[in-house]
Amino acid sequence: MRSLRNLAASALALAFLASSLPAKDYLVYVGTYTRGKSQGIYAFRMDSAGKLTPLGLAAETANPSFLAIHPNQRFLYSVSEQKSGAINAYSIDKSTGKLTLLNTVGSGGTGPCHLNVDKTGKNLLAANYGSGSAAVLPINNDGSLKEHSSVMQHAGSSVDPKRQQGPHAHSVNLSADNRFAVVADLGLDQILVYKFDPAKGTLAPNDPPYAKVKPGAGPRHFSFHPGGRFAYVINEMQSTVTAFSYNAKAGSFAELQTITSLPADFTANNSTAEVLVHPSGKFLYGSNRGHNSIAVFAIDSAKGTLTPVQHASTQGEIPRNFNMDPSGSFLIAGNQNTDNMVVFKIDAATGRLTPTGQNIEIGAPVCIKYLPLN
Repeated sequence: MRSLRNLAASALALAFLASSLPAKDYLVYVGTYTRGKSQGIYAFRMDSAGKLTPLGLAAETANPSFLAIHPNQRFLYSVSEQKSGAINAYSIDKSTGKLTLLNTVGSGGTGPCHLNVDKTGKNLLAANYGSGSAAVLPINNDGSLKEHSSVMQHAGSSVDPKRQQGPHAHSVNLSADNRFAVVADLGLDQILVYKFDPAKGTLAPNDPPYAKVKPGAGPRHFSFHPGGRFAYVINEMQSTVTAFSYNAKAGSFAELQTITSLPADFTANNSTAEVLVHPSGKFLYGSNRGHNSIAVFAIDSAKGTLTPVQHASTQGEIPRNFNMDPSGSFLIAGNQNTDNMVVFKIDAATGRLTPTGQNIEIGAPVCIKYLPLN
């Protein structure tokens, strides 16, 4: 137990250090839907002042709606969000931002929508929304992908007959110690936990096998707190965020709080999408599609609970995704339906967002990833 506490303390200390470092230069990759103006994955360069410079089309591909970058920063992976279910592997040219296709493999299901590379860099994990499954795909030394080594097929349903008639795995995240894979399933109202073996590339149900959210909540994306004691899931269908305490030894979760992502006076239709904890561990951000805002919360460092701070307009419609640079200085929000991205400055003391004045045209942005250049 002491070693786990020490690990959590070290992780939080590193997170605070990262958030206090000056901003760097980055490559910024944007995954899109290619039903309109977009042709695939686009690249930008971001300087230390947060200014984005377009580098153009990095790779032409169909519906690369979620991306993941390898820990060695040499490879990038994208879903091809189609019924057939495919994942592309690319090598990265840091000098130009261009991506070179290495290979394409099946995602172990249909409608892949989320990816993560494990801490060892030996495996890619995928969530398949259509089939309601999670898969592990081993990574070769050259960055290319092997066929899946493990697939966990979810089963069941929940209370909404339109959205929850079956399982819909919507995200997959890895614990800091790389022992557990956590899969939010919108169709089941469950946060499923799997024991993960990176050497074998396998998943096995944990005991307990899942945590529950409110019936009809529809959990979508998930974010661990850098301190290792808390975690958060954003619930798409009820526009809420659920805070959990996390037992790192057991890989188990206990609900602490469920809070709305919306202002009290908003009554129109809304669904949520992304949720991320700030690198400092002080703040949490979630996107509202309908209210078209980023909800900002302060995190109680002792309790892990949330207090609303701000609802910042994303200056567009349907902010499906956003991301913060690793220093925690800037946040980029992508508005899917208005084909634009907006850059915000993050106040380190309050967590509040202020637009920098950059409003960038890009077709149907849905995923944003940073790659440090220095």
